[in-house]
Amino acid sequence: MKRSLFGRLWPNVTAVVLFVGFVFPVYWMFATAFKPTGDIISENPVWFPTHPTFEHFKTATHADHFWTFVTNSVTVTVLAVVFSLIIALAGSFALARVRFKGRRGFIVAFMLAQMAPWEVMIIAMYMIVRDASMLNSLVPLTLFYMMMILPFTLLTLRGFVAAVPKELEESAMVDGCTRAQAFRRVILPLLAPGLMSTSLFGFITAWNEFPLVLVLNKEAHAQTLPLWLSSFQTVFGDDWGATMAASSLFALPILILFVFLQRRAVSGLTAGAVKG
Repeated sequence: MKRSLFGRLWPNVTAVVLFVGFVFPVYWMFATAFKPTGDIISENPVWFPTHPTFEHFKTATHADHFWTFVTNSVTVTVLAVVFSLIIALAGSFALARVRFKGRRGFIVAFMLAQMAPWEVMIIAMYMIVRDASMLNSLVPLTLFYMMMILPFTLLTLRGFVAAVPKELEESAMVDGCTRAQAFRRVILPLLAPGLMSTSLFGFITAWNEFPLVLVLNKEAHAQTLPLWLSSFQTVFGDDWGATMAASSLFALPILILFVFLQRRAVSGLTAGAVKG
């Protein structure tokens, strides 16, 4: 009985400890962003913002080029995710359904590309972009982000496509659908959980990317939020409230997207289970 109780207790205790360890820094970041400066620099820690203020957010949003950085980050991230999904949908269907020579080698190449450290190729990327006279442009940044996301997206969606029974596609084709129509009407709706999970991964990867934009985009009009956040403390000194407000603004889109896509992915999985 004691063993059984311990066996049920220790996983829950471990989960609670890990949850607190991961969530507390995020809470402290958001809480500090709303605290007055006096509470932030107080010798006694203030755990809850008793007198919340938005002054630190005003300081962050009124920083030079802030909205330009927001626009650039959203543009390159969304375009990279959309382009990678379009290419990965076609590629995953081909890898899962079509038998062609060199198919296994193609899959291995994508696995190697997924494992490759992109940081070691930054010099080569810089030389390519420089020779093409496209430094300080969002176009190469979008393309490189797409290539970073593509291997994981393609391999993940390939597993989802392979899990869909071929009989569903064949039945649709017997009923008069072309192969493209069968993919769009039968397979694509069943890929919703995979599309959402890969979109979330791609968004986080592109949104947080720092080394590439640091090297390729030196001018302010072509920079993104990670680069702005790294220089924020240099601009505002030891204004920790403004720094935490800037960090909160940077993390907020990812948190919102994660909550939204997580719910949709779970509902898609349960709906598929019921229909199956």
